Amino acid sequence: MWSWHRQVKDSVSQKTIGLMRMEFWKTAIEEIYRDKPPNQPVSVELWRAVKTHNLTKRWLHRIITEREKDLDDRAYRNLQELEAYSENTQSSLVYLLLECLGVKNVHADHAASHIGKAQGIVTCLRATPYNCSRRKVYLPMDICMLHGASQEDFIRGRREQNIRDVVYDVASQAHVHLQHARSFSDNVPAAAAPAFLQTVVLEDYLQRVRRADFDVFHKSLQNRNPLLPIQLYLRSWKKTY
Repeated sequence: MWSWHRQVKDSVSQKTIGLMRMEFWKTAIEEIYRDKPPNQPVSVELWRAVKTHNLTKRWLHRIITEREKDLDDRAYRNLQELEAYSENTQSSLVYLLLECLGVKNVHADHAASHIGKAQGIVTCLRATPYNCSRRKVYLPMDICMLHGASQEDFIRGRREQNIRDVVYDVASQAHVHLQHARSFSDNVPAAAAPAFLQTVVLEDYLQRVRRADFDVFHKSLQNRNPLLPIQLYLRSWKKTY
């Protein structure tokens, strides 16, 4: 369901169609929690997960509601707005993963909140070249204005220092959230580790964008790291994040 929601904004040409799809999922969630899931594969599997792991309905509603607001298809006004979006979507998904793992721990919840925010920020950065190719820029407007970078600068793929400064500021905030998440690691149960494995991917991207001198259009950032599977395996084996 989450993967499908992420694609809605790109796959629909009219906001009304997107809203109709989101309304379907709002209704589906209500029916799932009444043990009457729609006869649709994803809905049925979600119903099974809800029954098996007693998933909190609030997290599912937050994801749908936030994605619905995101259909407005505009840039984030500031970094706080991007963080709020990330908390309501990415962090909510991690909370659900923790519930699937049977983890109920306040420190794990705090770590999940920061990991989700880091995930949302990094996703916004990684998608910038693709979005710019569609003449869309979603990077926080306040940071762009601070460095005198216009949306047209990004759309044209410019790589001047002020463009890199925007990327630096945004990437730095993701790094801060990643460090905050890891500050709870001593008090987070090992059982939560599988829900936090995306930190490996986040750290990899942040390191690569730093090596590219925060040039978000650098060709090296478009290639996958062939060592990621090994790094994921090692982190999983160590049960750390």
